Amino acid sequence: MKLYLDTSQPKTIMKLDNKSYVWESGRDLAKHLHKFIHDKLIENGKDWRDIEEITFMSGPGSFTGLRIGATVVNTLADQLKVPLYNHRGEKVELILPEYGRLANITPPRK
Repeated sequence: MKLYLDTSQPKTIMKLDNKSYVWESGRDLAKHLHKFIHDKLIENGKDWRDIEEITFMSGPGSFTGLRIGATVVNTLADQLKVPLYNHRGEKVELILPEYGRLANITPPRK
C-alpha cells in the first residue's frame, strides 16, 4: 500500500493507494496524526506493515505542520524499511521540509 501525506496546511491530506482522506487537523496534528493514519489503515483492512512506500508533500507550507509530518514519515520509512519520496517524486533518504522562505524565529524572552 502506498501512503501519501500532506501536512502543509491546516487540513491534512492523506492517500492510501487511490483513496483520499481529509482531516481538519488544525492544532491537533502532533497529538492525533498517528491515530489518524492508523485508523484509516484499519478501515482498509491494513496495518503499518502493509505500507510499501511513502510520499510526503515537503513544502512549502506551515512551518510546524511540515516539521511534524516530516518527522512522522521519516520515522515510518526508517522503521518500516520502505522507500521515501518527496512531492516531486524524487526518492530521498530523509525528508527535509521546504518552507518556501526563511523561518520567522523570534528571539528568546529573558
